[in-house]
Formats: sequence, structure tokens, C-alpha cells
Amino acid sequence: MTRPPAAVGFVAHGMGKEPVEPDWPPLTDDEVSAVLGRYGRPGTAAVRWHSPRPMSAAALVRCFDGGEVFVKRHHTSVRTAGQLAAEHALAAHLRALGVTVPAVLHLDGGATTVRSGDYLYEVHALAPGIDLYRDVLSWSPFTSLHHARAAGAALARFHRASASFGLPRRPTGVLTSSCAVITARDPLAAVARLAAQRPGLASYLDRRPWREDLTQYHLPAIRHLAPLLPHLGRLWGHGDWHPSNLTWTAPSPGADVAAVIDLGLANRTFAAHDLAVAIERSAVAWLDLADAGRADADIPAVDALLDGYHAVRPLTQAELEALPRLLPVVHVEYALSEVEYFASVVPSPDNASLAYDTYLIGHTRWFDGPDGSALLSHLRQRAARGPDGS
Repeated sequence: MTRPPAAVGFVAHGMGKEPVEPDWPPLTDDEVSAVLGRYGRPGTAAVRWHSPRPMSAAALVRCFDGGEVFVKRHHTSVRTAGQLAAEHALAAHLRALGVTVPAVLHLDGGATTVRSGDYLYEVHALAPGIDLYRDVLSWSPFTSLHHARAAGAALARFHRASASFGLPRRPTGVLTSSCAVITARDPLAAVARLAAQRPGLASYLDRRPWREDLTQYHLPAIRHLAPLLPHLGRLWGHGDWHPSNLTWTAPSPGADVAAVIDLGLANRTFAAHDLAVAIERSAVAWLDLADAGRADADIPAVDALLDGYHAVRPLTQAELEALPRLLPVVHVEYALSEVEYFASVVPSPDNASLAYDTYLIGHTRWFDGPDGSALLSHLRQRAARGPDGS
């Protein structure tokens, strides 16, 4: 497809530390006014803040009556109405069970999205709390151990509620997360099936020795995980648990989690998978890897996250043992979906190769080095002490 026009005067977060031109043009006042009119909120609306996240366009919007909402736009090559309906159903389920997730606005007929041309829109009520991390880059750490502990406890509450959500897993696609490959009996065949269904992914993988790369870097961890899978159960995970997808009760190191936002990567996986995602997203300084050749792991934050989680939803022995086996490969499906996104949706050969070499391969390879090995060793020591820590 043709890359969208440049967004003048607005920059987004990129794959590294430097700001970049966003993948999609930012939302405009006229655009959000038209969208909100279809939700029964006519009048002139104004964009108050643009999200710097690059792979969709989102904004805080002030409505004509003075209220505020959050509007998000997706290209139909990235999200379908059915995919968004599953996210919205999960949000409603969580809210009904006491997890603070922003309400999704509905149309008169009950639908939760509107379409205009090649774009889909969703509208959410504002999340309560303070968005302390909204401008920080991806992979940024918690700024206090208390935040990490509070985030762990909030994830445990999320899992206790999501365990009764009955929808089947969402199929893999562009910018989605799952555990389909790492739980498959034949992971290479699973990737080949994905590529056969997704020409954009296939077009890139056909130019790379992906079978050899996955065999060397990923299959050992996947095979080590396999014996534990029958003991891990399944539930819907958030899929992208990191500080900027939470709001906070105060602008202080002692703040607690006020609300959970952005279910865009939610899917039916299992609790240890979602915990491994949370560690991978927030406890390793991945953005330093390209510059410095190493990435430090914040082991105290890992402990705080897990302690907070365990205090609310005690981890089983199988879950404790699964964490160090999952961490090197928990990102595989999302990394493949990023490769596809940059190979075919917003064509960027450099970013597609970055997603493949630095993310898909580089993150797994890091766990063979001293910093990654230390993190895995620490998690194995926690598992050896058992759920009661003795």
C-alpha cells in the first residue's frame, strides 16, 4: 500500500531513541468531530493531545460539551471490526468484575467501531488516574520499585478477572501477539503456516534464513518450555503490560495503579506468558542494545513485579519454572507481526530488518550473554525456592 502523507509538525516514537515521522497522519479536529457525531455526540470537537505511539493514530479529544474522550484510528490492514470487538468485549468483562478499564462508547445499534474509507475508529471514556508514563519511550523501566510492585498486583487482578472470559484466541495478524508459535509441536511449521496466510510476512521471510535462525536461537528455549505447557492453563492476557499502559493514582514514586489501558495486544495465552511479557517490556534496557552493545536488566524491579503479583494471585511451581524458559521467546509472535507491518503495511525495509535482526533474533540472543543469563539464573533461583519462597 502507499505510505500515508507526512504529518507536518508532529513526531512519534520510533524503533529506537530518536523521534520519527509517524506511520499515520495525526487525527484532526474535523475528523474527530465527524466520528463523535456518529456516536451521538454532535458538535465541534478539538484534539487536546496526540499520542506519540507510531503504529496507530490516537488522541485525547475535548467534546463540544466540555467532556473528554480518547479516540483511536486504525487502518483496516492492521485491525478489523471483529478484532476490535473482541478487545471491547474483554474490556466490558473486566469492568464487570471490578478491573478499572476505560468504558468503550457504543453506537445506537450496539456496535463499538465506525468505519470511514480505509479507517476504523474506536472511542473510549477517559481512564481515571494520571498518565505518568505517556511520553516515555517503549521499553522504558518503572521509575520506582513501588510502581513495579503495584503493576504486578494489578496484573494479577487482571488475570483473576480475565480467567472467566470465554472467547477463543484471536487469530494472528499484523501487530498482534499470541503464543501460537512457541506452544506449537512444530514451531517451524507454525511459522510457515503463518507466512502462507500472510503474504506480507512471507515476502520478507523468503529473503531471510528464518528456519536456520529460529532453529539456532529459538527452538532450544521452546523445547525446554514444552513439558510445562500442560500445567499452565489458558486465560486472556493483556499482551503489552508496561508502565505507559497503566495510569497511576499520584505523580509520585509511591503511586498505585489507577487503571489499565490499551488492550490492543490482548489474546488468549496464559498467566506466565503475560508475566514474561511484562518483564520483557519493562525490565530490560533494550534501547541501549543498538548503541552500547548491551542492555542492563533491572532485577530488583523484576522481583518487585513478581512479589506484587504473587501477593494477589499466588504463582504455581509450573509458572515459576516457566518464566525463565519463556523470556527468551515470549516476543516471537509479535516480532513476526512487526516484520510484516514494516514489510508490507507501511513499507520500511530498514525497520523490517530492525524488527527481524534486533527484535526477533537480537532479543533472544541477548539471553545467551552475561546480562540475560544473569536474569534467567535469578528467575531459576526464585523457582527453586518454590511458591512459598523457602
